[in-house]
Amino acid sequence: MPTQDSADLDQILRAVHALAPQIEAAIDTMESERRLPHALAQALMQAGVFRMGAPRAYGGGQLDPMAQVRVVEELSRLNGSVGWLSMIATAASFLAAFLTPPVAQRLFGHTSSVAAGQLRPPQRADLVDNGYRVSGTWRFASGCRHASVLVCGSMVHENGQPRRLANGQPETRVMLVPVSAATISDTWHTTGMRGTGSHDFSIEDAFVPFDESPNMAEPPQCPSPLYAFPALFLVSHAGVPLGIARGALDFVQELSAQKEMLPSRRLLREDSQVQETVAWAEASLGAARSYVYATLEDLWQTLCRGDRLSPRQRAHYRLMITHSHQAAKDIVSKLYDTAATSAIFRTSPLDRHMRDILTACQHRVVHLKMYRPAGRLLLGLDPEELFF
Repeated sequence: MPTQDSADLDQILRAVHALAPQIEAAIDTMESERRLPHALAQALMQAGVFRMGAPRAYGGGQLDPMAQVRVVEELSRLNGSVGWLSMIATAASFLAAFLTPPVAQRLFGHTSSVAAGQLRPPQRADLVDNGYRVSGTWRFASGCRHASVLVCGSMVHENGQPRRLANGQPETRVMLVPVSAATISDTWHTTGMRGTGSHDFSIEDAFVPFDESPNMAEPPQCPSPLYAFPALFLVSHAGVPLGIARGALDFVQELSAQKEMLPSRRLLREDSQVQETVAWAEASLGAARSYVYATLEDLWQTLCRGDRLSPRQRAHYRLMITHSHQAAKDIVSKLYDTAATSAIFRTSPLDRHMRDILTACQHRVVHLKMYRPAGRLLLGLDPEELFF
């Protein structure tokens, strides 16, 4: 008998597959305008891919981590930017679980409720009566052009000084600010992931009431194992590289059945090196994909039992996110070489896949340097990293 998650996943995947022609038709616009076309953004909202992490009580999907990754993976196969935007908005939609019901319904309870923003580095929030006054500039706000609310990581100040917690650390909080209160700067001129529109935005002295500043260190208002996941904002990250690599591999397999090599006039697929590369890519992608889903399933079952995650589980959680990106980069790079001149034109999907995965791999939380804190955890040391 299908579970609620599997039924919801099937429904969303059907909607994604139905949107494939619209996504394909919008690629040139996304690349040039560096944002989602309005009609596509609206269609994706209707499909539910931006609120998969929000509680069902507010119309969200509340999908388990594996289901979220599956949707992001499929969207990223079609287009890396679209998959990334789904991942980002879904991650931000988790915040609804930490708000009081009236506030959660107002900010996240509508089809058009889409959150974007940035947590780090935190900007300034001055403590005032009934809330905070928030100011600053935040970078890399993927999806800010179609968002309704902005997630702003902020350092709390009281009487002009950083407010400190009992452990002596500065108090940082999430502030939720309407996009209408922000000025978006056109800064996203990049190698890849162009359609994400990850521009900078600035806010000047916006008032945020206390109940629109969720505290994720406290128990969620909507209890669920989903909201006990560590580093909630990373849950569906691995779906992006898996999907991009799948899209690149599909393209090369199709190309190899059509492209002739010179001077032999043999099809590309008849070349032994191409055969070896495609086989290696399938195995490498399959291994990375299995690691992602097995790790998430292990964590999910542990949390569903009400148990705490072990340091080793946390290390594998972090490892599989970085590994999936780095493995995808290697796969797409080898496939790019295999396609030769068929990969170098802007009209080639492989050109876009290459640029997208290279850009995605520069993100701090998936960078090669993230292997170090995971290794520290596996060796019984403190990871020295916030994202654990």
